[in-house]
Amino acid sequence: MNNVRTVSDTKRTFYNLHTRPINTIYRRVVEELMVEMHLLSVNADFSYNPIYALGVVTTFDRFMEGYQPEQDQVSIFNAIIQAVEQDPSRYRQDAARLQAIAHSLAAKDLIAWLSQSTQLDQDADLQAQLQAIAHNPNFKYSRLFAIGLFSLLELVDSELVKDDKQRNEALKAIAQGLHLSEDKLSKDLELYRSNLDKMAQALIVMADMLAADRKKRDQRQKQASTPVAPPSTND
Repeated sequence: MNNVRTVSDTKRTFYNLHTRPINTIYRRVVEELMVEMHLLSVNADFSYNPIYALGVVTTFDRFMEGYQPEQDQVSIFNAIIQAVEQDPSRYRQDAARLQAIAHSLAAKDLIAWLSQSTQLDQDADLQAQLQAIAHNPNFKYSRLFAIGLFSLLELVDSELVKDDKQRNEALKAIAQGLHLSEDKLSKDLELYRSNLDKMAQALIVMADMLAADRKKRDQRQKQASTPVAPPSTND
């Protein structure tokens, strides 16, 4: 008997947990992230790791930035993670742990650690997980794992990721050290950066439309409140 959860099961769980409507421009982001996580969760080779968690958290936070009402962001995030039968606090805590490490390292040390050319004394558990990834021929690579790696680079040196040469050299070293496809890693991150730009542009357009709509509404209210002189009658 096949008991593997379907995408429909996951979506149903999500909408049972988060019952408020989701703003149109963000709905696609939420559903795509949820489906991507679902497909990974039912893959036999997939296993959770903190870099993947950071990728999930970063993707959600970056693409949901500016979402209104703001308090719904927590409910939406928790519902996505719970819909794939995971613990939201674990994702947030592991992401925060990695972010703290990135803030404490120089770029060259972070790259050396991720590329497994040196060991990191700060967190034995993370060190062991990275080694497990590097030595697992069946490691299930994902776009969200790639975004986790990119986020670490961005945190340690935001200028490095903007420089094509430095970014590509760092990604090449990391890909080789963890035995990942450099081509796949680069393409996934190129798409991620492109989608961030598109989202930012869409939000600007939406803000302009809302401002224009507000202006029209204000004008209509002003006209409605302006007294109109009655028409003159000629005897």
